[in-house]
Amino acid sequence: MATELDVIVIGAGSAGLAAVQQIQKTSDRFLLINDGAYGTTCARVGCMPSKALIEAANAFHARKKAPAFGIRGGEQLSIDIPAVLQRVRSLRDRFVGGVLRSTQALGERSIAGRARLLGPNEVAVGDQVFRARRLVIATGSRPVMPKPWLALGERVLSTDTVFEQATLPPSMAVIGLGAIGIEMAQALSRLGVEVHAFDSNDALAGVSDPVVADTARQAFGKEFAIHSGHGVELSNTASGIRVQAGPVDMEVGRVLVAIGRKPNLDELGLDALGVTLDGRGLPPFDRTTMQIGDLPVFIAGDANADASLLHEAADEGFIAGVNAVADVPTCFQRRTPLAIVFSDPGIAAVGQRFSHVDTSTCVIGSVDFATQSRALTAQRNLGVLRVYAAPEDARILGAEMCAPAAEHLAHLLALAIARGLTAHDLLAMPFYHPVLEEGLRSALREIARHSPSERSDLATCHADPTSALD
Repeated sequence: MATELDVIVIGAGSAGLAAVQQIQKTSDRFLLINDGAYGTTCARVGCMPSKALIEAANAFHARKKAPAFGIRGGEQLSIDIPAVLQRVRSLRDRFVGGVLRSTQALGERSIAGRARLLGPNEVAVGDQVFRARRLVIATGSRPVMPKPWLALGERVLSTDTVFEQATLPPSMAVIGLGAIGIEMAQALSRLGVEVHAFDSNDALAGVSDPVVADTARQAFGKEFAIHSGHGVELSNTASGIRVQAGPVDMEVGRVLVAIGRKPNLDELGLDALGVTLDGRGLPPFDRTTMQIGDLPVFIAGDANADASLLHEAADEGFIAGVNAVADVPTCFQRRTPLAIVFSDPGIAAVGQRFSHVDTSTCVIGSVDFATQSRALTAQRNLGVLRVYAAPEDARILGAEMCAPAAEHLAHLLALAIARGLTAHDLLAMPFYHPVLEEGLRSALREIARHSPSERSDLATCHADPTSALD
């Protein structure tokens, strides 16, 4: 094929494929270059296989709630771990298959190989050199794994390898208590593995609100041991891995390392772009255009380490793809920040986090789900929601939560924030009874009490004095 192109996209992950989707609307003179496995991080080793594992774990864990509903015999249930993991891989392969078909449809416009930048318009793949008007860097990321731990062999797992296990050992350590670490620690525990979770930081899953953080620690501490505030050292033993962290010294069968992901930029040759890299080896870029400096180069997805979430990667790929074929880059308004941890209770942050709002002036509405009627009926009455609002008009700024139905509550709040709605606006909408969203209404009413409105509509409808009916 011709080596003079309009755009070269490096990386066939979520961001790269989103960029290609936009580019091919106006040009067929493009090339997609990918090094390593195809199928996107989300489909292969991230969002989808982890959720398949979580669903199996939650289904098995439900037996522990059965006695409260008058259901007997749950203790007789058992779980076939190899079958669980086989189902995870089967679903994973199905999701990956759909992605592969879209890549294969590109034909000669997609090639496998390691790309190396020769400049802002040139890319080498082996002995071949390709030139293009614009470049899109979407090389994704990989799990961080300290070199000393690599030497410990197959007993130390990453999120790239954990789903390939034929079965699970009786005990495991999870290193890292970010979103992935929390999800996996709880899922493994609910599958019957004795889990010990470690992190040098005391924060869990990025939660910055101290009330929410305390709720999360209490909730998860009931299911698996949490050891935080100390560095971790690993070493091989005859039958497992020794884990040392502060006062803790124990042996486990396997270790899952979930301490973050690193952009795949090491061997790309960013120095050829002539820009100054930051301390993490990343180039400066505009997140509204994805452009690196004033170069004809755009960087999207995990490669820029800005927001390693699938919907953000897809958005960034879209922006990069649009601008890669435009005469003048367009600045895009980014979506309301939204992050969700698929734990139970769920963790979510939307809009401005507690750490970003002015806590001396903002109004905070909260609800404890311990006595919330729908949560009680479902044996899900554990969690707290905290909503932050502007003091002058009760406009919703953000929220953090560790609560039942967090993934749904967060989406509702994201819409409110994007539309600039106030607590009064939300209180004017219907809240059916009994639903978990009534908990959100309680938090909104608390905000409304501190930010009175002159409205005369149903937004001012008072709470029912009977808690079970409100």
